[in-house]
Amino acid sequence: MRFLFLGDVMGRSGRNAVINYLPSLRQSWKLDFVVVNGENAAGGFGITEKIFNDLIDAGADVITLGNHAFDQRDTLVFINRNNNLIRPINMPEGTPGRGAGLFKARNGADVLVINALGRVFMADLDCPFRAIDREVTACTLSEKADSIFVDFHAEATSEKQALGTYLDGRVSIVAGTHTHSPTCDHRILPNGTAYQSDVGMCGDYNSVVGMDASEPINRFITRIPRERFEPALGLATICGLAIDIDDQNGLAQKIGLVRIGGVLTEETPAFWTL
Repeated sequence: MRFLFLGDVMGRSGRNAVINYLPSLRQSWKLDFVVVNGENAAGGFGITEKIFNDLIDAGADVITLGNHAFDQRDTLVFINRNNNLIRPINMPEGTPGRGAGLFKARNGADVLVINALGRVFMADLDCPFRAIDREVTACTLSEKADSIFVDFHAEATSEKQALGTYLDGRVSIVAGTHTHSPTCDHRILPNGTAYQSDVGMCGDYNSVVGMDASEPINRFITRIPRERFEPALGLATICGLAIDIDDQNGLAQKIGLVRIGGVLTEETPAFWTL
């Protein structure tokens, strides 16, 4: 199975890049399943129903979220109408939406998608390890799910690496999001799980993690907010992770980086022919 995951979509620039590139990538790479993290898609804070629909129409099968999941208040309502919008599984009981879902890929495979929030340097939520463990135990790889994908939205690289090792061999992919800075540690772990600490963002990299640089710099220097954060509007790079998954056991066979457009050096998976 050919699986593509795109990191945090950051504002208008990131949205436009994903909407422009994804339809042709889906067709030329013959992708079976696409997940996009959309938690910063609406001006850097949350997602609206229109943006959600635009990303789905562009070729995403599932949209995952993160700590900004409900920054747009209407998400509290429309998330219950859209099963393929997944918020972190370890949010408090009673939070609208769901933290995992089983979806059908274009090749007929059943794909379990799980979204979770880290706790190091972030909110004190339920344990993501235990929450994911319960889901993976209930829907085991190669028995009830043909592949399992985990979007771990977390700050600390150590927490992400720990989760990847903890789940190695039990899920197909553990991909980190949230920092907006792509790491170079993408690899297949010893027991067959594809892993990257952070896939990066889909946004303008001539910025401060996707925001126009002036206000973040002001706050670092003066410690006094002057104005609201605004997403940078230059050309975006779409950053993601490409994985070939074994149809027999649901584990990763190949892994490669995706970086297209904008200012970062271009990377595309050599094992998929354009």
